[in-house]
Amino acid sequence: MRAPDELRALVERYLEELALTPELGTLAEPLRYALDGGGKRIRPVLCLATAEAAGATAEEALPAAAAVELVHTFSLVHDDLPALDDDALRRGRPSTHVEFGEATAILAGDALLTEAMRLALSYPAPAVARELTQATLAMIGGQHRDLAGEGGEAVDRLKTGALFDAAVGCGLWVAEVREQAPWRAFAAELGGLFQLVDDILDEDGAVTTHGLERARELADEAAERARSRLGAVDADTSVLAEIVSGLATRTS
Repeated sequence: MRAPDELRALVERYLEELALTPELGTLAEPLRYALDGGGKRIRPVLCLATAEAAGATAEEALPAAAAVELVHTFSLVHDDLPALDDDALRRGRPSTHVEFGEATAILAGDALLTEAMRLALSYPAPAVARELTQATLAMIGGQHRDLAGEGGEAVDRLKTGALFDAAVGCGLWVAEVREQAPWRAFAAELGGLFQLVDDILDEDGAVTTHGLERARELADEAAERARSRLGAVDADTSVLAEIVSGLATRTS
């Protein structure tokens, strides 16, 4: 079992060496720009850790993990657009649409999503692709509800939680796990924990609704529930527990 930092290094190396579809031509540059934006790779690391805990190797799960990260990156590129969140900066540098123009950013996001599905379809069975497709649709639906003025935990479960669930699910499908209920229960708590900590760092969402102190209590409770859910999983989940602790205490 490899530690989260080791798994992240695997992801970074795989993404650096990932051969993009040649027909993209110079569009590959904004794709690389978006992918190299300095993210923590939480979702692909979660996928790899799940696969290893469930009995597969991290190397077997790398295409699935990279696909999850490409979907996440696609969502960030499109969310930053003026028609959506209109964010000029992403992780301390110009957003993709600021650096390359809106039209190119839209196409780059489209290409990232399609490259993700190409990777997901590289497995003999369709389960990974089906998992990621459903999560992407849920994420898009959550974004639309958010734009319509809806909010709360239901929207968070779609916008944020769906891709965390998919990260775990893709790792399970690679490992050919059929009894997934306890793993899925863990994934649901982890997505909620990530969103709560995000709200605390951004001082919105749960902080606006409940206040900072209560939001921190809710995050602590979510972390404890996630650890408890791992207790029901018949596997060595020590690395997954380490990921929970890292999410609960993150500061950026």
